[in-house]
Amino acid sequence: MSAPHIAIVDDEPDITRLLANYLASQGLRTSQLHSGRALMALMASDAPDLVLLDLGLPGEDGFVIARQLREHWRCGLVIVTGRGDAVDKIVGLEIGADDYVTKPFDLRELLARIKAVLRRLAPAEATPPAGPPAAPRERLCFDGWTLDIAARRLTAADGREAALTSGEFDLLCVFARHPGRVLSRDFLLEHTRGREAAPFDRTVDVQVGRLRRKLEADAEVPQLIKSVRGAGYVLVPPVSAG
Repeated sequence: MSAPHIAIVDDEPDITRLLANYLASQGLRTSQLHSGRALMALMASDAPDLVLLDLGLPGEDGFVIARQLREHWRCGLVIVTGRGDAVDKIVGLEIGADDYVTKPFDLRELLARIKAVLRRLAPAEATPPAGPPAAPRERLCFDGWTLDIAARRLTAADGREAALTSGEFDLLCVFARHPGRVLSRDFLLEHTRGREAAPFDRTVDVQVGRLRRKLEADAEVPQLIKSVRGAGYVLVPPVSAG
């Protein structure tokens, strides 16, 4: 298989060069870019598997670039920026970023986060032609929705597909595999991102809010994913195998 392609978008050549050299040493293919316009050109000609996006590009709005990526391409998106303000992080996650890393960062931690996003995006491996029969595909159904784990697809009763980011899909999988159980933020982060919640970390809250807007009849009065004060969240409807 070809090496995953990572686009590094930052206006500082020293940073793109540092990241490109390190990621290349870890077996990843990289493209160094310094503007949103260059990124859009790359997306049209050689779309990467994942984009590392700096929000502080001169004369450009990093959030607008992130929104364009989410609206037109299905790739991983990790925001890497010196803007560590909690509001910026929440907005980035609301737009659909898979992760948010602030500068300065540890290269090994950034690599681990990149690999985690790539794993979530990877399609299920094809069944080899010989050997024992493949296990049935896992499909979980609740309240008219069908969650196809292998295909990473969520469809409504009328066949309409809901567009979920990789982080939203992973979060919904955890809920669907633990219906009726109150799940803490630490539990949800551990099972989706492999880490515990940091103080004031609102990653789970933001993604739950996005899921509610996509699944609920009224996101302001949620009936599927309910909050449990001081404890976490619970998926209310029963789940059956599809």
